[in-house]
Amino acid sequence: MYLQGFALSFGLIVAIGAQNAFVLRQGLRREHIVSIVVFCAIADALLIALGVFGMAELIGRYVGLARWLAVLGAGFLFVYGWQAFGRALRANQLASSQDGEPQAYWATMFQVVAFTLFNPHVYLDTLLLVGSVGAQQPDALRLWFVLGACSASVIWFSLLGFGAMALAPLFANPKTWRLLDAFIGVVMWGLAGSLLSYLANTL
Repeated sequence: MYLQGFALSFGLIVAIGAQNAFVLRQGLRREHIVSIVVFCAIADALLIALGVFGMAELIGRYVGLARWLAVLGAGFLFVYGWQAFGRALRANQLASSQDGEPQAYWATMFQVVAFTLFNPHVYLDTLLLVGSVGAQQPDALRLWFVLGACSASVIWFSLLGFGAMALAPLFANPKTWRLLDAFIGVVMWGLAGSLLSYLANTL
């Protein structure tokens, strides 16, 4: 059960999304990455545990909740995508991973909280998908499933955040930063569009 939970969670979490893109960028900037990785791993663990131990059925029953999450998530992703495109046009502010004004700690943590809790994909992956599979396991093995799924989150966010720090010299070139921010902007708007499409299909 441990390996099943690990494989399922890892397969879902490695997909490029808003949260992963943010962790990657902060890792490249070497800003508050320890707190970001710890928060993401703990949030995933809590949501997975809630899903497996009963929340999956609750979220699946109330379609209106999913719609509100889609609206909030799309709005947040659109704004962050706009900001990313703006940064892509201002290369002089990102001359290297250490240049420019560092972002305040609490401002950074607010963003990672928003990317995690205002992102409906997080709830779909952890509460519904992982939760529904884990909830079907025998009571004696359910905890092992949860531990496996949580381990995948810890390993992935650690690799993404701390591994990105090793790539920081590559991003001493402002053009590389511009390409990264442009890519992040495209991802953010693409995700926002997918959420709006989901919302339209549920009306």
